[in-house]
Amino acid sequence: LFGGSWGSTLALAYAVTHTERVIGLILSGIFLLTESEVRWFYQEGASRLFPDAYDRYIAPIPEAERDDLLSAFHKRLTGKNTAERRAAAKAWTCWEGETITIQGPTSRPKRFEEVDFADAFARIECHYFTNKGFFEKDGWLLAQAAAKLQDMPGIIVHGRYDVVTPL
Repeated sequence: LFGGSWGSTLALAYAVTHTERVIGLILSGIFLLTESEVRWFYQEGASRLFPDAYDRYIAPIPEAERDDLLSAFHKRLTGKNTAERRAAAKAWTCWEGETITIQGPTSRPKRFEEVDFADAFARIECHYFTNKGFFEKDGWLLAQAAAKLQDMPGIIVHGRYDVVTPL
């Protein structure tokens, strides 16, 4: 299996659930969907490295709701107000697009600004993150991977400047 970032989460979850079907893993930007990783990127941490992009990310959220951005975005991304949902989706997606590279907003992939892509991308991610990946407990994926995949061949690539998925 191959996966990067959210794809590494999905690859690892599949591998620990269906170990007999996997012969190896190639993963980049490991994201274990722990509470600390989600908090680092979507609440505070990465915000200090990209303050201008962070300001654009939180713009659709009223100040009174910014102490729990994941819940505030989830409320909007699952709400019936289409304009509000799309604004939240674009802010969420552009935040990711601007932080996946050290080069900043000018290198953001163009599709991150496409309304339909942003809507689907943000809603799927936020749904899983709000539900903690549907894992039994925080840290479940790492515990399972360590126990079940210790003899499986694998390669991990992680960039020094990867702030979306901190080492």
